[in-house]
Amino acid sequence: MLTAIIDYESGNLHSADKAFQKMAREGGGGEVVVTSEADVVAKADRLVLPGDGAFPACAAALAASGVQEALVEAVEQRGVPFMGICVGMQLMARTGHEYEETRGLGWVDGEVMRITPSDPTLKVPHMGWNDLRIDIPHPVLEGVHSGDHAYFVHSYQIRMADPGQRIAKVDYGEDVTAIVGSDNCIGLQFHPEKSGPTGLRMIANFLAWRP
Repeated sequence: MLTAIIDYESGNLHSADKAFQKMAREGGGGEVVVTSEADVVAKADRLVLPGDGAFPACAAALAASGVQEALVEAVEQRGVPFMGICVGMQLMARTGHEYEETRGLGWVDGEVMRITPSDPTLKVPHMGWNDLRIDIPHPVLEGVHSGDHAYFVHSYQIRMADPGQRIAKVDYGEDVTAIVGSDNCIGLQFHPEKSGPTGLRMIANFLAWRP
């Protein structure tokens, strides 16, 4: 089994690669590669899309990378399991509204909007540890429970039009979408590779997931 972490020059891939490699070794999850090659993406059994920075820049970088067509075909036509991380999750939405309106991949029904905490003492970006509140069970969350901690660094979130696709949230002066899912796709707003045992458990579950 081959898991491809997509390198489109929009994320720090070292820690993600290290975490996926570790869980693949421990769980017999096959080979993990970081790649910017469309042919590798096309033959991968699982796909991971990280992302750091602004939504428009990440969307443009993905479109220019040469791998987007292979990614879309793999996920939409062949049902390859997909995980989006941070802005990689936000790109799953229909539209982003960071700086300018930007089209996303449209794999979940929502729009990326700035976080607006009701408490003025809560700073944006939302940065640090927060407690997950799980709304919907999911195989990638096996062994993970409400109250478990995950590590966030972001100023925008997906505001879901379809609440059935919001798997988990956190409280940051408002409900902030933490995990989304649809069919063979799951997205994590936080960084699982920086979220201790909780994040590593999700990575291991993803490597074993068969939607």
